[in-house]
Amino acid sequence: MNLKKILILIGLISSLAAIISCNIFSIPLITTPTDAVNTEEVSEQDENLPSLISNEEAIIVDLYKKVNPSVVNISTYLEQNKVVIQSGQGSGFVFDQNGHIVTNSHVVHGVDDIEVYFSDSSTSHAEVLGEDLHSDLAVIQVDYLPENANPLPFGDMEDLSVGQTVVAIGNPFGLGGTLTKGIISALGRTIPALTAFSIPQSIQTDAPINPGNSGGPLLNLRGEVIGVNAQIETDGSSRANSGIGFAIPVSIMEKVIPELIENGEYKWSWLGVTGRTLDPTLIDAMKLSIRKGAYISSVVENGPSSNSDLRGAEKLVVISGRQVEVGGDVIIAIDDVAVNSFEDLLIYTTLHTKPGQEVTLTVLRDNKEKEIKVTVEERPSTIDFSP
Repeated sequence: MNLKKILILIGLISSLAAIISCNIFSIPLITTPTDAVNTEEVSEQDENLPSLISNEEAIIVDLYKKVNPSVVNISTYLEQNKVVIQSGQGSGFVFDQNGHIVTNSHVVHGVDDIEVYFSDSSTSHAEVLGEDLHSDLAVIQVDYLPENANPLPFGDMEDLSVGQTVVAIGNPFGLGGTLTKGIISALGRTIPALTAFSIPQSIQTDAPINPGNSGGPLLNLRGEVIGVNAQIETDGSSRANSGIGFAIPVSIMEKVIPELIENGEYKWSWLGVTGRTLDPTLIDAMKLSIRKGAYISSVVENGPSSNSDLRGAEKLVVISGRQVEVGGDVIIAIDDVAVNSFEDLLIYTTLHTKPGQEVTLTVLRDNKEKEIKVTVEERPSTIDFSP
């Protein structure tokens, strides 16, 4: 075969290879029926996303229209040197058709005059009917309610979950009728009261809460009140919201508010002890056989537990360079209800007992269980917790 024929043959082979190569890479990607279904499902989900968002927006818009007429702005006044000056602002909400309005005690405590403003611009003077510094709740009463200012229903504490969408309506910085949205960031927080005691089961939320929101409702998307907005956590440089707010829970509202209307006060129980939840250092220091419980640091002198056999800490020891009080009892149950933390003890005492009621404490002492009976008493307005 001569050179010319050889070159022609090589050219034909190269062309054929190129054609085959192009055909191979132009073959469409084959998909299985399963792949096709999954792709359609994803597409449907993407298409539904805007409608889901739109539905939540519609719910919140409708909620605001229904609830806002029942949320009030509160202005308070003090008389100083025979001159009346505005002393503060807050929020509240209508509790019933008798003109009872719920707010925070710190909004109205010690003021000389209260003015209430409704969303339709109507207004009324109000007087304090009852307040409770231990829960920072108060009820004020007006002699006028607009026609659309309906009582707000309460939600159920058992239905609350972290991550649940919530809204706050109130009067931040005097800007009436303001709605903010967020989620429940945590449940079961313990926050300071206006006394030496604490408020258990409080709700933490990232819904923006600022000065003036105090006393306003925290609501679920059904428009039910699940808390009263009370406190914000700041970095100390300003009073503005930093993403952490707290509301007094509906579980406490349900107990306190009717009593404030009926009697002007609420009587809380207490054990007369101080303490904390067990931690690893304390467990090691006391060589405890348990990992959960409420440690008793001290028994308050002349308190309900002072005449019982309950023991507080007896001495200080150093563990890994840390000073630890040891020797106190560890409460693991109250009336056969498990106590896993000091807050559990606080919750049971405050929500499930009344002054004068006897409770049975199951304590661990020297790694042995022991039962101690204590009669709870009414909380004092002030108390010295020092040993």
